[in-house]
Amino acid sequence: MSTSGAAGAAAVIIQAVKASGVIVQVEPEAFLEIVARQDSPLVVCAPGTFFHRLRGIHCQYVTGYKGLAFYTRSAEHLSLPETTEVVLANTIWIPM
Repeated sequence: MSTSGAAGAAAVIIQAVKASGVIVQVEPEAFLEIVARQDSPLVVCAPGTFFHRLRGIHCQYVTGYKGLAFYTRSAEHLSLPETTEVVLANTIWIPM
């Protein structure tokens, strides 16, 4: 890859991070605590990617709280509060 190509790729990654804001990865238990703090939580749920499933991770979750996005992965479906609005997605992409 040329220097200009690498710089262009880096710029795309930087823009993706800016667009997504701050993403905090937490353990499933901490994720459930954050969801429980909200009156009407919104959670996006998606199946794990092929590579996640190879490692036993079958579910991914994202929720927003106080301006941050919280993300977790779990081998099993999380038991969310009844007041949770769940959006099922095909994938969740987190810029690294």
